[in-house]
Amino acid sequence: MRIFSKKLDKIQKQAIGLLSIGTFLEYFDLFLYVHMAVLLNELFFPKGDPHTQKLLAAFAFSTTFVFRPVGALIFGYIGDNFGRKVTIVITTFMMAITCLIMANVPTYAQIGMAAAWIVTMCRVLQGMSSMGEIVGAQLFLTEAIHLPARYPAVGLIYIFGDLGATTALGIATLATSYGFNWRMAFWVGAGIALVGSAARTTLRESPEFADARRRLESVAERVHEDPRRLKKNAIYDQKVDKKTSLAYFLIKCTSPIFIYFVYIHSASMLKDSFGYSPHQVLVHNLFVGIFQLCGWAILRTYLSTRLYPLKILQFAWAVTIIAAPFLPLALNYISAPWHLFLIQSFMFLFIPNDFPASPIFFKNFPVFQRYKYVGTLYALAYASFYIVSSFGLTYLIRYFGNWGLLVIMLPVLIGYGYGINYFKKLDLESGRYKQEMNIRADAAKRLA
Repeated sequence: MRIFSKKLDKIQKQAIGLLSIGTFLEYFDLFLYVHMAVLLNELFFPKGDPHTQKLLAAFAFSTTFVFRPVGALIFGYIGDNFGRKVTIVITTFMMAITCLIMANVPTYAQIGMAAAWIVTMCRVLQGMSSMGEIVGAQLFLTEAIHLPARYPAVGLIYIFGDLGATTALGIATLATSYGFNWRMAFWVGAGIALVGSAARTTLRESPEFADARRRLESVAERVHEDPRRLKKNAIYDQKVDKKTSLAYFLIKCTSPIFIYFVYIHSASMLKDSFGYSPHQVLVHNLFVGIFQLCGWAILRTYLSTRLYPLKILQFAWAVTIIAAPFLPLALNYISAPWHLFLIQSFMFLFIPNDFPASPIFFKNFPVFQRYKYVGTLYALAYASFYIVSSFGLTYLIRYFGNWGLLVIMLPVLIGYGYGINYFKKLDLESGRYKQEMNIRADAAKRLA
């Protein structure tokens, strides 16, 4: 990776640093509640039977993602019309405010259902905020960093996002094991996010977006036209291919199923089958999170410097679709928690999602439509399939046992395979694949 870091200028390195740290803070704040749900749901929601508790946990989890499409449309409009920079500053500030509220909200025992509604609204706003932030950070670096350094640069966003989620998991573990005041974690998250929001104001706008907007203004000046009226012309309002949108949507549908299984469904299995306490579940998931960070985010970021990203995703998909039919059998025969840990680790190692090929997908959307389309498709995929996972798996597994997992997993894996092949075909037909291979070959020669 040395040649990639050497070819980045000071401004680009500053952008990578600020965006990576910001993403860490966003995902620390977002997942702090998710991982502490075993503790906080009891404080903010009414008690009930085990089945009702599972539904309440599913509700608390899925509300984070249900309103993400709304956030994607709002921040997509801002990002495509006013710039990437302003959007990621706003989203970081939103996350700070919601964390501040959650750090001070009274419990259900103190104010009744009002506590549940306040927490749920904060989770909704956090979901909307995180949607605008993660897409904005990835798009910013995609448009600001050249090939082949673009892939590891965007990869750092994933690494720091996972690091934030894993840190939140560690804090949740401390809260349940040593009586650590969970409110302090939200106070710290809010304070650091405010600092991060202020630091991001020093960023310069994404070069590709800024250049495209300057070209539009230049055309307006030459023809003595109001730039706002030019937004209606073909350059600004370029149509997005429906097949491209569908392919990207199908690719994004897979992660919610696998993430829900690894962290939420597996937690229920640990409690029901092995009598794990909330603290033991968090410790188990902490090790899973560490493996996710090392075996998925860091490993794939490194591989993206060596291999064409779509080949990495094709390999992960092939392994997963072959292994998926054996998953129910494996779950039926686990007799120790470490057996489940191996299954969780395997799923994260080969999880079929968009990383590290995200920049390839983004570049197939027009620059003035990119934020809106990428964000909305991403959010719709996650919202719909987190709902399907949260509530669908609760009933499918209740009636069909572990075989119910395949009812959801196999269709999304088939759709994922179609999406990857579609984008690979676009890269081959446009000549981008050949161009990238030539850039990688030249970089390798200079490094040698």
